[in-house]
Amino acid sequence: MTEPRAAAGSSEAKPREPATELRARQPKAIHSALTVLEEVARLGAGVTAQEISQSLGLPRATTYRLINLLVQDEYLVRMPDLTGFALGRKVVELAHLVAPPPPPLAVREVIAELRSRIRGGIHLVRYEGDRVLIVDADPDFPLSDESRISRDLTASAMGRLLLAERAGGASSSGYASQTGELTPGYGCLALPIRGSDGRLVGALCLSAPAQRIATPGDLLPQLDEGALALAPLLA
Repeated sequence: MTEPRAAAGSSEAKPREPATELRARQPKAIHSALTVLEEVARLGAGVTAQEISQSLGLPRATTYRLINLLVQDEYLVRMPDLTGFALGRKVVELAHLVAPPPPPLAVREVIAELRSRIRGGIHLVRYEGDRVLIVDADPDFPLSDESRISRDLTASAMGRLLLAERAGGASSSGYASQTGELTPGYGCLALPIRGSDGRLVGALCLSAPAQRIATPGDLLPQLDEGALALAPLLA
């Protein structure tokens, strides 16, 4: 004897497949959404939907639909002037989950002492292969664009120091610098931190107005002293 069919609307009726269940074309949509996120990270804050569409070769309608979904879920955020987009809260939270652990107390003490007597942002980074890992960013002088600093080695002094090392050694000045690339009127210096074998393991960085970066004067000996103090603690 066969089971009677449940009446329409009956609580015994077989539930419909959830709208979020993966279907044949959804994996491609997920891949496209991730590609849009990667492109916003690559092009930087303020990139427009049209720029994303052109760069990825996606139809504009598809691009706008993906962006709206990503904004709705807080993976992207609209810029205050509504002209473009930036990475959102959820992407930042994911990045923090894989961020390097806080530096040891001895390292924090050296950094704190430098911050107490040098006016400007004092930042500490480590290098892992071709990656720049921001270990301790100065909370009183936040980095202007951590995402770009991490992905574009030409944009910051800390990235340029690593590029110079890969090219065969640091510059004749012994440090790398950058002005106006990330923020008009400001720049940064990066002094190398080396292990006992001479290998570049990190950088001590100063962000300040461009004039102070162009003519650092007595700041260099202070930063160099700090980099030497940090070397045995980071190696």
